[in-house]
Amino acid sequence: MSEPAPGDPPRSIALLRLSALGDVCHCIALVRTLGRAFPDASITWIIGKAEHRLVDGLDGVDFVVLDKTAGRAGRKALRRALRGRRFDVLLLAQVSARANWLSLSVRAKRRVGFDRARSREGHGLVINERIRAVPFQHQALAMLEFARVLGADPEGIDRAPPIDDTDREFARTHQPDPGRAVLISPCSSHPQRNWSADRYAAIADHVIERHGRPVILVGGPSAIERTMADGIKAWAKRPLVDLVGQDTLGQALAMMERAACLVAPDSGPAHFAAALGTPVVGLYAATWSKRTGPLGSLEHCVDRFPEAARQFLGKAPEDVRWGKRIERDGVMDLVTVDDVVERIDALLA
Repeated sequence: MSEPAPGDPPRSIALLRLSALGDVCHCIALVRTLGRAFPDASITWIIGKAEHRLVDGLDGVDFVVLDKTAGRAGRKALRRALRGRRFDVLLLAQVSARANWLSLSVRAKRRVGFDRARSREGHGLVINERIRAVPFQHQALAMLEFARVLGADPEGIDRAPPIDDTDREFARTHQPDPGRAVLISPCSSHPQRNWSADRYAAIADHVIERHGRPVILVGGPSAIERTMADGIKAWAKRPLVDLVGQDTLGQALAMMERAACLVAPDSGPAHFAAALGTPVVGLYAATWSKRTGPLGSLEHCVDRFPEAARQFLGKAPEDVRWGKRIERDGVMDLVTVDDVVERIDALLA
């Protein structure tokens, strides 16, 4: 098949975004924008195995899944899956060394990557076009710049992850009254972004005593999440519902969709809930919510990153490199219980 003439819409698009869950969630709007703008084009998404669970139900997408835990065998399997295929355009929406290296297995004339300010680890060596540079841009909006490079308009696109009806039944079982329960997803995969168990417990007690609402703990099966949940229950004076490690990713999405709000640090669940339209009280100090906060709920976040920048780096936040993390011991202590109570009271009132 001949290549499209300059200015013609692409007929085959490859997206390479392997991880992490929050960033994969941000790519949902990008993929739907491409599907709407180019209905006759094939869209192939090269994605990590764990992250694939979040978007498996997306319509009109062919997934090529990389098992990162398989090491060299996983990379060989990816190359076999791409062998003989050629794309009109590759959207390289990740700047890690692994993603840059794997992109060499994708044959595409146009190779679109990030602008220079957001490039690193040799990213510029494997692309030939860049998205526009937008200073201080939220990372979810940065993903949509890839659509704009191709002339696609992302306005009005649904950002919500797909949810199966059977998963919604799980949520109805645990939340019979929609829009009433407050969920706490207490852990990030980066431990120094996490708040303390005693402070989460104080928030749970406040929600139950002041607002008369149930509080449900949610999270994955990891040891750190189990330890955190047990700690919250030990500190709490009021009984909580503990579903940590007891649900699938799809069921967790359905729980967030049905909740009154979610309380969470900078983590994937914060982005999932926001994309689903559920308010998020985000807890930020190690990272800046202006860049990585739950889009659509930034006004509900407690953000102490500016104070952290001054205290730990001796700089004004505007002078810190965009995307810099301040993952230091004690940084999340800058977020106080009173800060979070204020946001929750305003939201639930």
